[in-house]
Formats: sequence, C-alpha cells, structure tokens
Amino acid sequence: MAMTEAEAGQQDDGGGESTFTVIVAALANLGIAVAKAVAGVISGSSAMLSEAAHSVADTVTEVLLLTALKRSEKPADEDHPLGYGPERYIWALLAAVATFVGGAVFSLYDGIHTLVAGEEPGDPLVSYLVLAVAFLLEGYSLRTGVRQARGEAERMGAPFKRYLRYTPDTAVKAVVLEDSAALIGLVLAAGGLLGGQLTGSGVWDGIASLCIGLLLLYVAWVLGRSNAELLIGRPLPKPMRERIRAELLAVEHVEAVLELTTLVQGPREALVAAKVDFRDVSTAAQIEWACEQAEARLREAFPVVSRVYLDPTPGYVQRRHEGLNPWP
Repeated sequence: MAMTEAEAGQQDDGGGESTFTVIVAALANLGIAVAKAVAGVISGSSAMLSEAAHSVADTVTEVLLLTALKRSEKPADEDHPLGYGPERYIWALLAAVATFVGGAVFSLYDGIHTLVAGEEPGDPLVSYLVLAVAFLLEGYSLRTGVRQARGEAERMGAPFKRYLRYTPDTAVKAVVLEDSAALIGLVLAAGGLLGGQLTGSGVWDGIASLCIGLLLLYVAWVLGRSNAELLIGRPLPKPMRERIRAELLAVEHVEAVLELTTLVQGPREALVAAKVDFRDVSTAAQIEWACEQAEARLREAFPVVSRVYLDPTPGYVQRRHEGLNPWP
C-alpha cells in the first residue's frame, strides 16, 4: 500500500535528477568501454571483450535514455494534445533492445566461440587494472542512481525494491539495473581471468563471458517488460484509484462514480477520466462548478494528476426510468 504515491511518480525535481544520473552513467560507461576493449585485445580475454561490448551497449542505452528524457519534456501541442510523456518509454524500450543486441548477444556468441575454438590466455595484468578502475567508476555511477531512487522512495513512503519495481521513471531504473549488472559482470570477468591464469585454460574465460551474456539478457528483459507495460497503458495503483474515487464522492452534487479510468503518462504525469452521476436536482451551473471543484481536489491531493475529464452520466435508477441500458 505504501507504493501508492511512489508508483504514481509524485516527484518534484525528478526530471533534473534523472538527467544528471543518466549523464554520469553515460560518461562512466564511455571511458570504461574504451579501456576494456584495449585490455581485451592485449590480453586476448573473451570475458574482457564481452565486458567492452557490455559498456558500449550501456553507453548507447544512456544516449537513448537522454533522448527519451529530453523529448518527453516537450509541452502538449495541437498535434499531441496529451503531450509527449509516453515517448520516453519508446526510447527506453529501444535502450533495452540495445542492451540485448549490443551486450547480451555479443557476450553469448563470444563465450560459445571461446569454448568451442579455445583460447590462449595472455597477460592479464592490464585487464586486472582496467577492471579495478571500471569497478570504481561503475560504483560511483551506481551510487548516484541508487541515491536518487532511495530518496524518491523515502519521499513516497515506499520500500526501495517496490519503488524500483513499479516506478514509471524508467531512466533511473535502467541506470540502477545496468550499473548493478556491470559490477556483477566485472566480478565475473575477473573470475574468468583468474581461472584462466591458475589453470592455463581459456574455458573459465568463456564461461565468464556466457554468464555476462545471460546477466545482460535478464536486464534487457526486465527493462523491456517495464517499458512495454507503460506503453500499453498502466493505470495508477489500486489504493490510489480508491482514494481518487473517494475524493470525487466527497464533492457536493456527486451521487456516484460509475466508471473510473486512470492512465500513467509519465513519471510526473497521469490522466483521470470518470463517468459521474450527479444529483438530478442539480442545475447545469452547479454541475459545472462541481466538476471544477473535483479537478481542484484531485490536483491538490495528487500533484501527479495532470488531466481530469469528468463525464456527467445518468445513474442506474434514472436510466431504468428512461428505458435505457442501466449499465453505461
């Protein structure tokens, strides 16, 4: 229940924080990708090359996430009356695809190739140094993302894991998941190098590469699923919908809320539409002011609600009396 506001994304400054978080991750991954590639070529390690592909995929992902953040901030216009908020999920979905194609597929292929064709382990010293530096940079990037996510979760009174699972701010979610996967991947790559160094066999390196590929496959699937849910259309959480219904019923002249539809359009943007049965004795002016009051109450109680549409609809008794279908 504590996820109500968190899932709704009631964040005052989340947009700026998200952009900073993504930029930090992009710069870290770009430098790491080059260093890993050089180390992979020098040492001949497939795990290091897989990690280089991982970092390249992460860099592309961050660029796509930055594009998503900027394009989704465009104000509504005549051609897009509901705004551009959902566009962030299109670009974020493409970012998940980039993680899958650029990281997971290459790592799985390289691991299988190493196991089949064999590999002569080279000098791992450079790779160890690169992995150590990469671990520090990835750790700093992850710390930035987790700090933002934890701060937002605390403001919403939600457990961190639940916030991360349901937050519509998929940019921060992507950074946290990808940087976590990066740190695990670095440990796996180091394990592959160490195994090859101790045994003189490239099998350990190939196994590490396969594990990195499977890890990236999981991250791509989680991010893809989250963005697909939001693109298809995800409602506000049930506890929040119940509170919205209660707020509408508290408005004078409102008899019943016959139908309530909500839609998450962005981390700080949601739409509310409802079929409302007003008192039969209410005048047109009273109904108009009741609609204004209802919208004001919802916006005050839930800052994330950016659009409210109320449809005056005859209730069950009145529709039966008029000979209409009792269910609108």
